[in-house]
Amino acid sequence: MKTAAGNTPAPRPLDGITVISLEHAIAAPFCTRQLADLGARVVKIERPGSGDFARGYDERVRGLASHFVWTNRSKESLTLDLKQDQAGDILESLLGQADVLVQNLAPGAAARMGLSFEALHERFPRLIVCDISGYGEGGPYEKKKAYDLLIQSEGGFLSVTGGPGEEELAKAGCSIADISAGMYAYSGILSALLLREKTGEGSRIDVSMLESLVEWMGYPMYYAFDGAPPPPRAGAAHSTIYPYGPFPAGDGGTVMLGLQNEREWAAFCDKVLLTPELAVDERFSANFKRSANREVLRQIIVDSFARLSSEQLIARLEEAQIANARVNDMQGVWNHPQLKARDGWREVESPSGKLPALLPPARNAAFSPRMDAVPGLGEHTGAILGELGFSAEAIEGLRAGGVI
Repeated sequence: MKTAAGNTPAPRPLDGITVISLEHAIAAPFCTRQLADLGARVVKIERPGSGDFARGYDERVRGLASHFVWTNRSKESLTLDLKQDQAGDILESLLGQADVLVQNLAPGAAARMGLSFEALHERFPRLIVCDISGYGEGGPYEKKKAYDLLIQSEGGFLSVTGGPGEEELAKAGCSIADISAGMYAYSGILSALLLREKTGEGSRIDVSMLESLVEWMGYPMYYAFDGAPPPPRAGAAHSTIYPYGPFPAGDGGTVMLGLQNEREWAAFCDKVLLTPELAVDERFSANFKRSANREVLRQIIVDSFARLSSEQLIARLEEAQIANARVNDMQGVWNHPQLKARDGWREVESPSGKLPALLPPARNAAFSPRMDAVPGLGEHTGAILGELGFSAEAIEGLRAGGVI
């Protein structure tokens, strides 16, 4: 994206904003990557030698970890052993130039290092501090360690996933508790930056992974309001709206479809099942009746679909304007025609060469998001310390002493 003059890049919303992040795993890195997308300079502080432990989750991306590649593009990696006094001094210098500090260290670790908001606010009154933890500040769980799957469990998510009658619990296929916390941290930081424009002072954001996921559990919680039974576990189908889920076609393929109202139900019966009288059958004449009688209705639908290939079925659904989708695997998503048609893919650099990366979903025609490299461990340490006034000899001394 260029300016009207056509010779300089259009400014990004967070150009000039510096974020220091003591981060690992997913929640904080996912938050700060969104900030980097908008132009913020994100300095990721990692342990010398090992770095963010998410670097070691797997080696699926040409030797790099899939989680790390996903959440860490456009950042600068600085290694610091924060147990050493000299590293603390370096961090202090960085915070003096920063707008935001993000951390998702173990509960209480940041405060023990003198990095609580109260301590920092005295020295850096404009600094915004975002603390991400499993359970938030205060309460009996404050010091309890937490990871994504544990929060899925504690937040009730596992109680409503999986197939009907299955004894084995089923987690989400991606880190939804981390993602939710990361996104609330991201929006919280944006709001704090706006607030600082009004007050002139930084503020603190306290993000709980539990509260982030429980917010997403609003529907099943209200469905079970005042002691009512919760939504039944329904596998890939919707637990309380029917038909809404996967159905087999006659060629062995699977098609997802969803109905949301009585107009769509009538069109489905008429143009897809070719049995318009089914729309007024008393067993199925309202959504709650269809859901209660889903086993009978499912068999009717499966018998009808058995005569159609996947493509024929999708054609009928499209003609009837019934929402539908294919069940794609990961290769199907990589090659998805809609993502290609919207020019959604870019290439970013990494220690393993160029890698594809999807543009941020919230596209703004006024600017282009940052799509810079995934950093190697400590890749920017020398350059950042040089900015702080360290000579090459001093940097080598810090390296020899294990500070960086």
